[in-house]
Amino acid sequence: MGVHGLTTFVEGNRHFLFDVKFKDSRLLVDGSSLYFHLYLKHGLDRQHGGDYDAFATLVLEFLSALQACNIEPYVVLDGGIDPSNKKFGTLQQRLQSRVREAENMSQGRNGSVLPILTRQVFVEVLNQRKVSLVQSLAEADWDIACLAHQWRCPVLSNDSDFFIFDLPGGYLPLQFFNWTNLNGKASHCYIPARCYTTQGLCRFYGGMNPELLPLCAVLAGNDYGTPKEAERLLHLVDRRTGGQGNTKSPFSRIDVLLRWLSSFPSSVQALAEVKRLMGANGGGGLSSQLKALMKEYHVTPQSPLTCWFTERKVPDEHNRTLPKGLSGAATEGHLAPLVIDALVLRRVLLNPQVENSRQPSSHCCATTIRQAIYGILLLEGRPTPPDSSQPLKLPESFTQSGGRAQWGQAHGPAAVLDTRQVSSAPVRVEEWDRLHLNLKRNQVEALRLKSHFHVDTLSVVPGTRRRNALFEVLRVNPSALAHVPASMCLPVAVTSFWLREAAPKPSQLQLQALIVGMVYGELVLMQQTGVVYYQIPVPKDNWTERGLIHRLDQNRLSSRNGMDVAAAHSFAQWQACLWSAQCLNQLLLMPMNEVRFSHLFSGTMVHGVLNLLKKGETVDRVLPKFSYDVYSVLLHAVKNCGYKPQPSSARGGAGRGAERGRRGRGRGAAGERRGRGRGRRGGVDGISNRFAVLEISE
Repeated sequence: MGVHGLTTFVEGNRHFLFDVKFKDSRLLVDGSSLYFHLYLKHGLDRQHGGDYDAFATLVLEFLSALQACNIEPYVVLDGGIDPSNKKFGTLQQRLQSRVREAENMSQGRNGSVLPILTRQVFVEVLNQRKVSLVQSLAEADWDIACLAHQWRCPVLSNDSDFFIFDLPGGYLPLQFFNWTNLNGKASHCYIPARCYTTQGLCRFYGGMNPELLPLCAVLAGNDYGTPKEAERLLHLVDRRTGGQGNTKSPFSRIDVLLRWLSSFPSSVQALAEVKRLMGANGGGGLSSQLKALMKEYHVTPQSPLTCWFTERKVPDEHNRTLPKGLSGAATEGHLAPLVIDALVLRRVLLNPQVENSRQPSSHCCATTIRQAIYGILLLEGRPTPPDSSQPLKLPESFTQSGGRAQWGQAHGPAAVLDTRQVSSAPVRVEEWDRLHLNLKRNQVEALRLKSHFHVDTLSVVPGTRRRNALFEVLRVNPSALAHVPASMCLPVAVTSFWLREAAPKPSQLQLQALIVGMVYGELVLMQQTGVVYYQIPVPKDNWTERGLIHRLDQNRLSSRNGMDVAAAHSFAQWQACLWSAQCLNQLLLMPMNEVRFSHLFSGTMVHGVLNLLKKGETVDRVLPKFSYDVYSVLLHAVKNCGYKPQPSSARGGAGRGAERGRRGRGRGAAGERRGRGRGRRGGVDGISNRFAVLEISE
């Protein structure tokens, strides 16, 4: 959520924020705000698909700063879309804005669209450092406020709604949280910060009752919208307080509202005055609407998330809303919001990437993966609605408790998806994606796998069967992955899928650059851990590999180098496939090992390598022997792990991918023939062709 103009208003008044030396405390962290803030403020790459390794390093540095000051973070992440649908219009507007920003960024202009795997890397680093983490079912700010109120500790965020919530420990805006500038001696380090409290704001307005602040928020306008009649009310209030009619400015509007509200002892009297001012034509209706919207800021004395942080017990609401097995994964942050949205609402929003807007969205490449997700979630035990192509309508038991949308006690997916009703009518999920520079709603049909099972049975399905389901969707032969480390099996399988499904078809040089980027990440991990997961002889002196890391780092591109939009679009399709495949992997309760996303892809690195290859460099000259052997293992697996299924109308696009694979065959074979005569180093695991390429076009 967010109150229009409130951040600017508070930051523009020196009376509302006071300096603190923050240390020795619990800290409730708005996780979504934090990873947005860290990535955007510190100038990390956004044009070339993201530098996830640099972002992971930044998150580690942030956590180290907290540890140095004896600050114990508790991170709360957003989950799915608010199921009440009250905010959907705002979400659409923001998605449309990001589509336009992504287009600007592809033209070399500024924008704030995050790379698509940023959240995944953030969670990975938190788990690596064993930071306490929980994921809400929907937007997290209410959960954070309740827990902060119960624990009486501050909140770290950049969401202006925390200027309204009753937070005894105060609110620390991220903009003023100077974690890179630790002060004090080693044993008494602190982070210079600025703190806000509702008490300070209310004192400035003559001892105003804090319970009036939610009314100010809904009249000023927040993400849930403002009643149409509120504008007329604001004009009336402005005239009565001697204003100059400048309520269109958010800053002035908030000041006018606070001065007016400070004259009432409580919200009851203020709402009665609203009813009187508006008269018989709508006064009562507006008063009722405002009262309902104010409940969004009502904080309960006991947070529903406390049980997770203190006992590792899954919150009741998660258990009521999600099937057994998924509720725990969602609570831990190991279930993508897309899965929650598809199950609860049958509606998902697909975040844009920096790509070629004249081409279809990069997410089109991974449609069949998402169709498999929808099939597992919805194809058995579903109701037969009048129009199954529409988003799921919420049952009557969907109630408002404390202003926050919740499932009724006796309801949830088990009640909504009646297992006794099975219909042959197609089930579809509403996907919102871009078409050129506009949003488009697509009705995407759920697909049934050959090895189909329903989400309700996931917790008892053997891991081998769940893993085989993932291989079936990606059309991968697992035996071809025998020499690939477990953490790289999913990326290799996805890369094979991408080569078959992407359009335009990825070039040979794009594939080579992508795999060299993977090799770089593997080398960095080996250097950090001292563990080698490849069945390859390791050189006694690995100075050449260390030199390679340094050379590739120096070759990274910056935003000043311009954009290869065609390459950016191709790599965006690869990331879309990887993101969707990880969503499926999480839905299946992680049958494939956790991927180290932080070391898998660096956009500036991969684009830099691609530039080298375009200038005539070859992979065998760029990589030393050990690195090249790792490259060969990955390339060989990518080439051999994919298979072409029998054409079937139920397979949703398999024939199309197979046809594209056939078109590239001649060029790939030629590449292999060229490579056979040039190998000056031995192969790996029977790989004698050091220049083997997949069936792809130049």
